[in-house]
Amino acid sequence: MEEKIKEALEKIRPYLQQDGGDVEYVDYTDDNVVKVRLQGHCAGCPMSQMTVKNGIERLLKEAYPEVASVESVS
Repeated sequence: MEEKIKEALEKIRPYLQQDGGDVEYVDYTDDNVVKVRLQGHCAGCPMSQMTVKNGIERLLKEAYPEVASVESVS
């Protein structure tokens, strides 16, 4: 599952990089939570939670329904 998530994040990454940000895969927990770390401009952006929930989480859940949620870690 980790590799599938990393591949999906590669598809999302160009959109974040357009705004000077990036995303790093951190972990996939036993309770199906994907942990990511936002980088660059995304790390300090007030809209970062929206990016995680409305962007990254939505796309990962569509591709892999077993994903329960996506959380940003620092």
